[in-house]
Amino acid sequence: MRTGPGHAGPAAPTGRAWLADRGAYGRAGLVAVAVSVSCTFAVAVAGVSVMEPALPGRPGQPPWSLGLHPSPYLVVALTAAGLAAGTLGLVLVLRAMRGGWSVPARAVLIAGLLAAAALTLVPPFGSSDHLSYAAYGRMLVTGHNPYTTTPAQLAALGDPIARAVQDWRGSPSVYGPLATAIQALASLIGGTSVRLTVFVLGLANLAAFGGTGLLLHRMTAGQPGRQLRAALLWTANPLLLQVLVAGAHVDSQAVAFGVAAVAVMFAPWGRRRSRGGLGETVSPQARGVPGGSPPRTNTSLAAGVLVGLGFAVKITVALVGVGLAIALVISLGRQWRRLAPPLAALGAGFAVTAGAAVAIGGSAMLTQSSRASDMVSIGSPWRVIRSLIHLVVAGTAATDIVKYGAIVLAVLLAVLLIRGLPGILPGQRATAEDQGGADVPAGAGFGYAGAGVAFALVLAWLFAWPYVLPWYDALGWALLPLVPLVAAPVAEAVGWLLLARTAALGFGYLPARTADAPIPPGLRWLQPVIRHGVTPAVLAAATVWLALLMVRSARLRRAGLRELTAQAGRAGAGQAETVTEARAPEARS
Repeated sequence: MRTGPGHAGPAAPTGRAWLADRGAYGRAGLVAVAVSVSCTFAVAVAGVSVMEPALPGRPGQPPWSLGLHPSPYLVVALTAAGLAAGTLGLVLVLRAMRGGWSVPARAVLIAGLLAAAALTLVPPFGSSDHLSYAAYGRMLVTGHNPYTTTPAQLAALGDPIARAVQDWRGSPSVYGPLATAIQALASLIGGTSVRLTVFVLGLANLAAFGGTGLLLHRMTAGQPGRQLRAALLWTANPLLLQVLVAGAHVDSQAVAFGVAAVAVMFAPWGRRRSRGGLGETVSPQARGVPGGSPPRTNTSLAAGVLVGLGFAVKITVALVGVGLAIALVISLGRQWRRLAPPLAALGAGFAVTAGAAVAIGGSAMLTQSSRASDMVSIGSPWRVIRSLIHLVVAGTAATDIVKYGAIVLAVLLAVLLIRGLPGILPGQRATAEDQGGADVPAGAGFGYAGAGVAFALVLAWLFAWPYVLPWYDALGWALLPLVPLVAAPVAEAVGWLLLARTAALGFGYLPARTADAPIPPGLRWLQPVIRHGVTPAVLAAATVWLALLMVRSARLRRAGLRELTAQAGRAGAGQAETVTEARAPEARS
């Protein structure tokens, strides 16, 4: 069609046509998500492969597989296709939601739960961590200390469970006593069957994963857009269904306690209706706890206990507790009488449960956790930095420099995120760009602002820490639906960066196992090209981008606040002049 003088240009799409177009994107995205889950299930149900370790046990015991022994090329291709389709599906659906498209959140929630249940019925794949979990539980059942005993030592005694361990045969447990207790319960049920023990562990993970999804659904009740986002980003997230659920990782249990702590701390949650996608518009009333009152002492105590229980699974959940404490300080400031009771209760609840966990695990647990903190993943940008430092520094000094550098970077990113994410700092007001012209005060309540601070600390740790694996991102994904993201390009980009990071790690660890997983010559390029090259580059770029986004966001907010203050001053001066002029005739009369 020609355009120009005398010719009519193409008609602008009407609002209904634009929504229909978004609907096409949304439906295509859901299809891509379904394809992703299907690929994930196909890899798992096919049986032992380069992606899936063997599970010794009696025939007929769950989890079940077809025993097809697929080729490495097929399973790696299906896993990669699942990651690619899942990433594309999330992008399409979230962009469609951004334009106003929607589907019932409950349907997406149920679909995700059914997918997670189906993946629990088939063997785990992607890593061999679940074999180590089974061995740690077996140690406790047989009277050994999992924090001082290695699977190799137990295997030398003839234990059938420990003999199945592959990649971490020489490593004692780095998990908390609660995780070990659940592993021991699975060992009691499974006996000498690795297969049945792993299945029971999968059921525990499924309960935690599903419970987290239901809790997020309840916390976002009354807000259809946010509720749909919660279902999509957690329960029906195809990346998490592959790297977390299909991998049978204990992180699901830790995340459940972290989210529960946020839920209890700031209950009851809002019931205002809103709509939108990844960066949905949130009404002023829905941006905090109804009533705006600080958390009560008893709920703060319960939240501290829940964080402590999460700590007893994986110590990194303590970041959620630190975030909740910082959120209280930010929200209440110097109101010491209102701040002291909930803050003290939060600390006391955590101290009791975490202290009990440390007392049970002993110094050996802390020693193993400390050693684990020195590790640097191949897919991390810090690996390259450590190699460069090794050129000029000998011994373990390079590792120490990397660790302290990561701590500094994590603190810096946390500060930038707290200052840059909308809706956290009290007194902030969204700029016209952030809110699409709407004048909505940020930090208008405790609930979503508190979740935002916890998310900021977790995201800072994920992006800064040297040891990275795709399923570690689960805690960030669980808190993302609760973050007070408004309709802003800057805020929305945080979700896209997390998506890029998880996808890059998923591709980088195909597979995340080395023992008893011979890679054919045609696939040996994956590790040097993807894991050593592409994945660290993507993670480094995402970290830099995140920092720049938060700096820009903070500057825009300060500029917007100054402009609003100036407008208020001009409006006040204009009202004063009007009043003066109105009173002048009265004075003359």
